[in-house]
Amino acid sequence: MTEDTAAVLIRAEEPADAAAVRAVNELAFGQPVEADLVDALRAAGKAVVALVAVAGGRVVGHILFSEVRIEPDAGDAAAVAAGLAPMAVLPEFQRRGIGSRLVEAGLARCREAGYGASIVLGHPEYYPRFGYVPASRFSVRSTYEVPDEVFMAQELRPGALAAAAGLARYAPEFDAA
Repeated sequence: MTEDTAAVLIRAEEPADAAAVRAVNELAFGQPVEADLVDALRAAGKAVVALVAVAGGRVVGHILFSEVRIEPDAGDAAAVAAGLAPMAVLPEFQRRGIGSRLVEAGLARCREAGYGASIVLGHPEYYPRFGYVPASRFSVRSTYEVPDEVFMAQELRPGALAAAAGLARYAPEFDAA
């Protein structure tokens, strides 16, 4: 951790952070789609973990987790996982470990909240360092047409995905994004 990364505070998102969180997502992704998604998930009460990274009193990063239902292939009850999306860091603060700290803190909060698994649709070079593997290893499939290596899952509690074979469905707000 660099000295300026150590000065970054990771905390729960607060209502007063909404405009700054929107700006972080718009600037990090270069478009409003992810910011609109965050606003929609927040408005629908679907954000189960939302954290910000603060440096010098300024929000410089954000991560959000919402529930993803895994509809079983067999007759079992649906499993629920914490879906990581989106995660954003202001461009001038990227490559300093802030995103990693957000992911680690977010996963810890998901565990504390009782989630046994997490799912992410993201960069296959980035997310495996946090324990994500292709979701196909757990026989979990995406509703989106994406390459196997970008749709990933991890067990936050050993065995949580052992019987979760099925189709992962994100909140409907993702389909509108």
